[in-house]
Amino acid sequence: MIILGIDPGSNCTGYGVVRVTGSDETTPAQGVIRLDSDTPHIDRLKRIYDEVAVLIEAHDPEVLAIEMPVYGKNPQSMLKLGRAQAAAMMAGLNHDLDVVQYTPKEVKKSVTGNGNASKQQVRYMIHAILEMDGTADAIALDASDALAIALCHTNRRSHGATEQYSGWGSFVDANPDRVQ
Repeated sequence: MIILGIDPGSNCTGYGVVRVTGSDETTPAQGVIRLDSDTPHIDRLKRIYDEVAVLIEAHDPEVLAIEMPVYGKNPQSMLKLGRAQAAAMMAGLNHDLDVVQYTPKEVKKSVTGNGNASKQQVRYMIHAILEMDGTADAIALDASDALAIALCHTNRRSHGATEQYSGWGSFVDANPDRVQ
C-alpha cells in the first residue's frame, strides 16, 4: 500500500509518501511545497492542487491522508488553511483516491505516543521509524508532519481503528467537549 500524507498550509504544504510492504515502511519521497506569500491566495491554492496532482501521478498512492485543521486563534488564517486542505483533497478526489483526515493530536499520538508532542519530537520519531539516512534535523518539519500523517493512517488501519472525520460536522458530533 502507498499512502500520500499531506500537511496542508497556505504558505508551506508538507508531503510524504509512505510505501508499506508487509511490515516494512519506506519513504520514496518527502518534501515541502513552498508558496510565496506575495502570490495571491487563489493562485497558491491552484499550485497546491497542481503539485499534489503531480505527486499522485508520480507515486500512484491508494490513499491521501491529510491533517484536519481543528483550532486556531485567527479566523482568517483558519479559512486559508481550510482552503489549502481542500485544494489538496480535491487533487486526491479527482484522481479517485480515498481521502482520510486525522486531527493533529491523533497524528502525534499515533507516532510518538503523546498527543501533545512537539514538531521536533514528531520529526525525531519519523526519522527513527522510517530509518531515514542523515540526521533528523535534515527533514523539514512540514515534511515530517506529512510523513507522520501517512504513518498514522497505516497505524490506524493495522490496529483496526476507524475513527475518521468527513468534515467539521462529524468532528464536532464526535467531540462535543472540545468545542467552545
